[in-house]
Amino acid sequence: MNIFRFFGDMTHLCSILVLLLKINATKSCAGVSLKTQELYLLVFATRYLDLFYSFISLYNTCMKLIFVGSSGCIIWYMRKHRVVSQTYDLEQDTFRVLFLIAPCAFLALLINHEFSVTEILWTFSIYLEAVAILPQLVLLQRTKNVDTLTGNYVFLLGGYRALYLLNWIYRFATEPGYRQWIVWVSGVVQTAVYCDFFYYYLKSWHNNERLSLPS
Repeated sequence: MNIFRFFGDMTHLCSILVLLLKINATKSCAGVSLKTQELYLLVFATRYLDLFYSFISLYNTCMKLIFVGSSGCIIWYMRKHRVVSQTYDLEQDTFRVLFLIAPCAFLALLINHEFSVTEILWTFSIYLEAVAILPQLVLLQRTKNVDTLTGNYVFLLGGYRALYLLNWIYRFATEPGYRQWIVWVSGVVQTAVYCDFFYYYLKSWHNNERLSLPS
């Protein structure tokens, strides 16, 4: 594991901790998209099936379990917690996720490394992760003003993917024969999705203003 992969994982972990901190401390999930959280759970559930039949390392196993468990915990808070669930903005979080899931599933059947169940599900998770943040970004645009913790959560989530791009560049330069075109293209698309948010996040930070996204 190289330093870019490690810091990418830690940034991803920090994004989840920030979101859990926001929900637990404020007893509110205002501005958080349940649809995005459910998409991420679907991503992790289809990607980490190897937990049942393969062991890579303790670090790898722990990170996978943390990502699956934390996603389930966030969804539980938003759906079942008697206080937090009341703050969920169902009327604004209306992105039709089927328009993300169906094309990703079709693409996974069409373009994959191997036509097997586990490989297709893994490929599906790669494609879906690239666009899973879209309901969250649309929700933030609709609510206009974004609270600090939610803004930091999305920024860290985008930062994790940007660090993974550096990880892939490093591996390409140092590992002969390393090629992951599906992962690379999906990662570039995912990072590009965040570019507009990055611009307004850094602009608000520079001007010491509350983050606000244009409609």
